[in-house]
Amino acid sequence: MQHLDHDRLVFLALGESQADSGESTHLDSCEHCRVQMRTLQHVAGLGTETQGMHELPNPPEHVWQGIVAEIRAAEDLPSLPASRRQSTAEPTNGSAGAGGVSRSDRSRARRRGRWAGWAATAVTAVAAAAVGVVGTVAVLRPDKPEPAATQAVVASAPLAAYGKTPKSAHGDARVLEDGQLHLHVANLPRVPGYYEVWLINPENGKMFSIGTLGDNSDALLPLSSTVDLRSYSVVDVSAEQYDNNTKHSGDSLLRGTLTG
Repeated sequence: MQHLDHDRLVFLALGESQADSGESTHLDSCEHCRVQMRTLQHVAGLGTETQGMHELPNPPEHVWQGIVAEIRAAEDLPSLPASRRQSTAEPTNGSAGAGGVSRSDRSRARRRGRWAGWAATAVTAVAAAAVGVVGTVAVLRPDKPEPAATQAVVASAPLAAYGKTPKSAHGDARVLEDGQLHLHVANLPRVPGYYEVWLINPENGKMFSIGTLGDNSDALLPLSSTVDLRSYSVVDVSAEQYDNNTKHSGDSLLRGTLTG
């Protein structure tokens, strides 16, 4: 079975393009490509979850060493074996051979093959680097943060279901004295993408993202020291797609107004 091209799977996983009917049919029937797609989507999701973190730790040194080693290995790909060179030897006059393929055509094909191998290796290395960075972040900023019970709460907001969200969905937001937003949610509807948290100015509708929620019900999200919570007083939890679009989707699930 001919599998989907690795670079194509990367674009599909990042939401840069949509699978055509043939690709969708192949993914339905090919476990190998489905596993690769899920892995790449997982990496993309991990990257999205770190968007609200302004001070990420440096990735471990071995991650960069691995990337350099992979790229150098791709650059040093061996040339065609002698047996294959002989079988594809060009006519001495430089004209097209019996198959109608010229020396320049074969040279371009070899360069394309080498570049395709390098590109696939580089993409895989970058994905590995993303996992390494996010793995480090997960150690330093766990998905299940311990609520800072001893910290003073400077502002808070109950979060209620918004729009067509089931009424059972709810939550609360607390701004802590150390400049973090502690968010607790419950009964959010399942979405094909991810949940993103926003602060909205109700006077003019301006908004900005402060981070994303993982699979857990609690999160600690850092707030910029320059944010004016008197103006940006509405906390919003939205459902977002992996579509490479940084704007609010318009699909709000929870909302509440900070007071304090």
